[in-house]
Amino acid sequence: MAFSFDGPLLLVGAGKMGGALLEGLIARGLDPRRVRVQDPTPPAEIAALFSRHGITAEPQIAALSEPPGVIIVAVKPQVMDAVFPPVAALAGPGTLTISIAAGRTLQSFEAHLAPGAPVVRAMPNTPAAIGRGITVCAPNAHVTEAHRQLCEALMAAVGDVAWVANEELMDAVTAVSGSGPAYVFLLAEALEKAAVSAGLDPALARRLARATVSGSGELLVRSELDAAVLRQNVTSPGGTTAAALAVLMADGGLEDLLTKAVLAGEGRSRELAK
Repeated sequence: MAFSFDGPLLLVGAGKMGGALLEGLIARGLDPRRVRVQDPTPPAEIAALFSRHGITAEPQIAALSEPPGVIIVAVKPQVMDAVFPPVAALAGPGTLTISIAAGRTLQSFEAHLAPGAPVVRAMPNTPAAIGRGITVCAPNAHVTEAHRQLCEALMAAVGDVAWVANEELMDAVTAVSGSGPAYVFLLAEALEKAAVSAGLDPALARRLARATVSGSGELLVRSELDAAVLRQNVTSPGGTTAAALAVLMADGGLEDLLTKAVLAGEGRSRELAK
């Protein structure tokens, strides 16, 4: 795949998410020679990726021979104020800045860039590590259709891509898909513990829980049916599944708990953005 932008791609932060994105981009045809990476201590597995492709991670990039076509900022939000201003000085008038740092607003990046700079706030999730993530993007007012297409091509390296026009919705996105993998892992964890409580061997309980969650997720992805219809298809009236769902779907059950959880996560995301 050809990625249409001038200059290098500057990746700031080579942790798990930044490394996964870069690995996906290279797999999709991005020339490693176009990549510059700023990170003082990339993890061993990411350093090995760099070594395979002849990329050197630099603790600080003070200058570039030409402005980057794209800056992808993948550092932790709490160090952003120290890291981004020097990086912003490297940007040219056509540089697209993409942030995948949770909770940091478009305005917080615009404040360090030249007026009119295009910025996209993106929220990927951890299945990006296996190319099965989903990233939701919010553009600022200076992002053109060409910028959107470029951002989508880049983020598609780790999974699906969706857009919201209102940046405020990114708090809800963070609570649903950003944090959502943790909810699914908790489901698998709880199902495993319940299986042991029902008398199953722990090894079998673990295998059943993992296979059931992953297999059901894959069925959901491949099916055109609503999740509610798939649930109903498993549920025979008066059967074992119906008895279990009567507990999960009671007032205060799973649906209510998940709604409370998502709203709590959304609220915390708003707090972190202040």
